[in-house]
Amino acid sequence: MLKKELRAKYKALRNQLSENDLEELSLAIANKVLTLPIWEKTYFHIFLPITEHKEVNTEFILHLLSGKDKEIIISKSDFETREMTHFLLTDNTKIKKNEYNIPEPIDGLEVPADKIDVVFVPLLAFDKNGHRAGYGKGFYDKFLMECKPETIKIGLSFFEAEENIEDIFVNDVKLDHCVTPNAVYRF
Repeated sequence: MLKKELRAKYKALRNQLSENDLEELSLAIANKVLTLPIWEKTYFHIFLPITEHKEVNTEFILHLLSGKDKEIIISKSDFETREMTHFLLTDNTKIKKNEYNIPEPIDGLEVPADKIDVVFVPLLAFDKNGHRAGYGKGFYDKFLMECKPETIKIGLSFFEAEENIEDIFVNDVKLDHCVTPNAVYRF
């Protein structure tokens, strides 16, 4: 399928999920994340979900990272440059939703992308080759290219893999893993 078709399909599937479904599926994903070979790493980038888009609730993963004393990094998006600035999440971090309902840090201690060891990547769909379809703005592809080559890229999805995404571009960055409520895919 093409990314455009996948976006429509998975937005519709997400909209069918109840609040209870979202919580249960997000918790199941967090439990699967525990099985990944990432826990010796230090710097973890995580997205804060856009609740209006019914994204994976990353609060459970945040608790895991915090409980394991990891350095947690969240981002702020610049829609003019399509770039993200990354900040250390601390007890003093103030979060505010931007005009697109994305929860973001107001400010804080900036962290360069090449310091990040693990990135949890939001997506709408992914395929069995590790390609993903997001919202189509390219923020994460740009960000992931700034990371060091050994940075571990982990997609989080409520749904299982598609066979193949047809319209892959040269700048699309592949995932290393994708975690669903039922499986951990390794690419």
